[in-house]
Amino acid sequence: MQSTASVKMYTRPGCGYCSAARNLLQHKSVAFEDINIAGNSELRREMEALSGRYTVPQIFINDRAIGGYDDMAALEQSGELDRLLGAAQD
Repeated sequence: MQSTASVKMYTRPGCGYCSAARNLLQHKSVAFEDINIAGNSELRREMEALSGRYTVPQIFINDRAIGGYDDMAALEQSGELDRLLGAAQD
């Protein structure tokens, strides 16, 4: 799929859910910004402020927090993920 969406994902090394989220996006050929928060308290605080959550991954599509891997997988199951990824940026 050719995505017009801006996708950002806050991650850390060794996180299985982060790997699963990367794999899903790569399988869909979606470009994304992978933001490694390991050892960076400023990036962690940024992630928490934007998402209201403390766990990784935290995924954003067009600056909208969609949650973590389980949330993205549920969107994929419902077909909603493709709609979000295809949505034009404002």
